[in-house]
Amino acid sequence: MHTPLVARCLRGLEAVVAAEVLGSGLGAVTELRHREVHFRTHRSVPALRTADDLFLLAARRPDIGPTRQALHDLAELAEPTAIDHLLSLRRHSGTTPATDITGMDISASFLGRRTFTRYDAEDVVGQALARRLRVPYHSRRAGTPPPPGCWGWRLTLDGSRATLMLRLDDRPLHRRAYKQRTIPGTLHPPLAAAMARLADIRPGQVVLDPCCGAGTLLIEAALAHPDARCHGFDLSADAVAAACANAGELPVAIRRSDAGRLPLPDHSVDRVLCNPPWGAQVQARGLLATAPSRWWTELRRVLAPDGTAVLLLPDPDDLAAAIHHHFTPVHVERLRLFGAQPFLVRLAPAAGAGRVTATQPRGRATSDRR
Repeated sequence: MHTPLVARCLRGLEAVVAAEVLGSGLGAVTELRHREVHFRTHRSVPALRTADDLFLLAARRPDIGPTRQALHDLAELAEPTAIDHLLSLRRHSGTTPATDITGMDISASFLGRRTFTRYDAEDVVGQALARRLRVPYHSRRAGTPPPPGCWGWRLTLDGSRATLMLRLDDRPLHRRAYKQRTIPGTLHPPLAAAMARLADIRPGQVVLDPCCGAGTLLIEAALAHPDARCHGFDLSADAVAAACANAGELPVAIRRSDAGRLPLPDHSVDRVLCNPPWGAQVQARGLLATAPSRWWTELRRVLAPDGTAVLLLPDPDDLAAAIHHHFTPVHVERLRLFGAQPFLVRLAPAAGAGRVTATQPRGRATSDRR
């Protein structure tokens, strides 16, 4: 039997998630919507790395519109008899035994302006579900997190329809077990997985993150491509320590070095994955603090002529800088990421731009781990 599922993701990554579903043989994609990929699968708990979360599709109805007048019509979502079947699927897929369920909670979101809050919508549907399931409902209105053992539901209103979903497992997909340490500016793991996927990493290729932070990009690359050679650099000792702790026994080499003078030979890197330090959370340090263009010069120098760079850039000026430094954009996607709207960009060295070489010898950096 094929089960209807909904993968939730960052806005702008819908096509990447759909490609992962299809490329991994998880099932047939039936629909792409705002931050959602709908598909049908025969797997009990499909493994998706580019999605934020995964849900069983419970019920749909037309969106109630922007006013409070029809708010209580959302309670209809708790009525379909199919919910009983979903509960059976959830009991066999989650890690919490059915006897340990302490209740249920629901998180809602909607597009456009409304005269009601998300908590109003949550309470209407949550209370109806609690009556139907005969379990306590834990409201999020007071900001109190639900207790362990609650089953999580999701409600979305996108302007055309309202959709109710039941989380397939106890934890959202975006929470990674390897995340032992974090630092400011740490990348969202599903986005890192999406960037690694866009890079089209091949066996034996050298993968570089010149500003690796806590190592999320390289870890996701190594998990998806254990036969790649992953190298990360960061000027911050705290970042290097965090990356080493998170990488554990994965085949990732983490070193301390300045991204403005990388200890790598010319044209020795096949793939670059990076979230450069141009954002509000992390400021450029070292050579990049006074000469930001060195970042692009070094990237152009170490990347092989047939290489690929997948970057997260905060604004169009950074894309213009890439073109100025003889990179050709081959994929550009604007994302929505925690209030920001960065660009996910795949770049290739521009043809006929000439070879960039080091102006002075580069020594090898000391490896903190391999």
